[in-house]
Amino acid sequence: MSVNSSRTAAALALIADDMREVDLVIAQRLASGVPLVGTVSQYIISAGGKRLRPAILLLMCGALGYTDAQRFNMAAVVEFIHTATLLHDDVVDESTLRRGRPTANETFGNPASVLVGDFLYSRAFQMMVDAKDMRIMQILADATNVIAEGEVMQLVNMHDASLDEAAYLRVIRSKTAKLFEASARLAAILSHGSPEVEAACAAYGQALGTAFQVIDDVLDYDGDATEMGKNLGDDLREGKATLPLIAAMRLGSAEQCTLIRSAIETGETERLDEIIAIVKSTGALDVTRQAAAAEAQRAIEATKHFQPNAYTDGLLQLAAQLLERRS
Repeated sequence: MSVNSSRTAAALALIADDMREVDLVIAQRLASGVPLVGTVSQYIISAGGKRLRPAILLLMCGALGYTDAQRFNMAAVVEFIHTATLLHDDVVDESTLRRGRPTANETFGNPASVLVGDFLYSRAFQMMVDAKDMRIMQILADATNVIAEGEVMQLVNMHDASLDEAAYLRVIRSKTAKLFEASARLAAILSHGSPEVEAACAAYGQALGTAFQVIDDVLDYDGDATEMGKNLGDDLREGKATLPLIAAMRLGSAEQCTLIRSAIETGETERLDEIIAIVKSTGALDVTRQAAAAEAQRAIEATKHFQPNAYTDGLLQLAAQLLERRS
């Protein structure tokens, strides 16, 4: 086991019992009189992954000393929202592989994936209402709306080689980091934390989510397809100007910049090996990892506002391990 995976495993071991409770809630709330709903939902939810968003909520609850069972329901809500976005994302991106196996849209078709994604969103909102807390509803409703805006921003930016780092960060802070932020913030709301604690929770979640996505974008050019469970170069194929490409165009020669720009605009991956070589030789991956390191450090700084305990240590480890993530 690598240092990276052992750190993550140690952090997640703290909430292993809690996560089993979340799994029970998920199983109960996936129940539907329409068999296909359960089949598709179960297919993607059981596909693996670290379930980082509910894990952050549970770890943050531990750090803040909150032990009520409502945390299991909220963790399930967060996972449902995330799963719905995955179902819709894969349809929009025409993805065929996720976590090493065919995507739901590849297996069940686009209509089933979109409609079951809608079911998961609406089930999540039913569960929010059950919590009978307007602040929780506000946080999750706002987060879901911002995520949708991020998806549209990304769609508009497809095949746009003029995208700069600021615009790139706006998209990932909306599309990816917002649900991390909401997950962490929910723990502060559940535990009736002070405004300062809530702000620290939100800062941790946003920074961690941003770092996670930036490293994910690095791995599209420097990862192992088998470990990652997806195809290398998928971002380029979809016309996404991610930070490794943005940095490579800034640091590379005019000829290299022209090649990358053309590939983004056309989604052509015939010269993918050449582009990966450019991204590596120009130092673009180092620039991108530095951006992720700055976000991870911001998450680490936020933990100073929490009680010193094993759960806070777990949150620290999650931030630290992102800098060594390989899959």
